[in-house]
Amino acid sequence: MQVLEKLEEIKRRYEELDDELSKPEIISDLNKLKKVAKEQSDLADIVKAYGVYTQVCREIEELEQIIQDDEDPELVEIARQDLSDLKERESRIHEDINLLLLPRDPNDEKNTFLEIRAGTGGEEAALFAADLFRSYCRYAEARNWRVELMSSSPAAAGGIKEVIALIQGNGAYSRLKYERGVHRVQRVPTTESQGRIHTSAVTVAVLPEADDVEVQIDPKDLKIDVYRSSGPGGQSVNTTDSAVRVTHVPTNLVVTCQDEKSQHKNKAKALKILKARLLDRMQEEQNAEISKERKNQVGSGDRSERIRTYNFPQNRVTDHRIGLTLYKLEEVLEGKLDDIIDPLSFHYQTEALKDSFLQ
Repeated sequence: MQVLEKLEEIKRRYEELDDELSKPEIISDLNKLKKVAKEQSDLADIVKAYGVYTQVCREIEELEQIIQDDEDPELVEIARQDLSDLKERESRIHEDINLLLLPRDPNDEKNTFLEIRAGTGGEEAALFAADLFRSYCRYAEARNWRVELMSSSPAAAGGIKEVIALIQGNGAYSRLKYERGVHRVQRVPTTESQGRIHTSAVTVAVLPEADDVEVQIDPKDLKIDVYRSSGPGGQSVNTTDSAVRVTHVPTNLVVTCQDEKSQHKNKAKALKILKARLLDRMQEEQNAEISKERKNQVGSGDRSERIRTYNFPQNRVTDHRIGLTLYKLEEVLEGKLDDIIDPLSFHYQTEALKDSFLQ
């Protein structure tokens, strides 16, 4: 009964918002109009599913009445068959509604910063960091997301030591948030004459882009240094002091940007990244408080957690959080990540649904 009451409440709110969208004082205020339209849009799928659910429930009642009262055996048999189908449909819609009622991650629709760093494994780690970045770029391209390179640090022997990119597009964070953690690669290096498998690791961080309202930085808390950009091996690649290092003194967070030739642009990018990291730190602290006794978080977001292994000799990708194994490594590195992300998303939703019933 509580679920039905909640659905009725949502339906009433949806209708109220529909009325508000026709009011002149709302139409004339763009900010209010956007806010009301956004709230109504967020409720639309639930209201639609509830409408279908109530219609199916009415049809079930009618069929049950026919089975109980009608004297025509053939008609009763048809009603029984239809009733069985409708009850299966009712169950599916009920599950869909439960998922729709789960609290949404407020960051899901945001743009996201993707940070990839070569970890243990030397040159092989740097090469795989580049492979992984290309995979995410291709995934973004397939979803019509825009990738803006914020900062990169190439490795001397090829590959990348570190890369930070801003990925802009609908639902970017909601899809990529499952990628944060340690990605382990097992393959035979081209320099290995005896064909021994080398294991290395790459760390991935995924941070939602912070709004100015969410994170406000006092300029007095910043220490800003400028210097000349450098490339692989430390050689200077610019004749002016365009590279920028921003230190947030209270947290000791440091961000450097040197890809742009303009000091102003590098500083702007560094501040964007800093805001995202500060927001991420704030949210991690909040989650730690909320989840002290919860140990079963599949996607805890811990960047020291080994989440996935890429085994080249076996063409295998294994996600350790849900025990998923795919023998399509080449496809994954071409950016076809939905076969991994979809099961992860479903698992998170299922776990959240269990928790909602336990509360």
